[in-house]
Amino acid sequence: MRATIEQAINNRQIIEFNYSGLQRTVEPHVLGISNGVLQLLGYQIAGGSNTGVVPDWRRFDLSGISSLTTTNYRFPGPRPCPSGKHSAWDHTIAIVK
Repeated sequence: MRATIEQAINNRQIIEFNYSGLQRTVEPHVLGISNGVLQLLGYQIAGGSNTGVVPDWRRFDLSGISSLTTTNYRFPGPRPCPSGKHSAWDHTIAIVK
């Protein structure tokens, strides 16, 4: 799963997966470790959400992701963040450029 997400970030490829019982469609932007947990920061563009509206930024613990697939759709690159910068990471593995 980690390799698939890294490749999707490098290729700016939209991914789909199940998280918290809901199907998500996400532009993956950062794969990293935060507080010892492997996480994906993505811009969710479609699907369900338990915590807010879509589209919006979300962090996903990789341990909670299932049924991950890459799509044939690409996104143009980094999206602006409301604060001007992404949240902090202990270690960044991959980031969209």
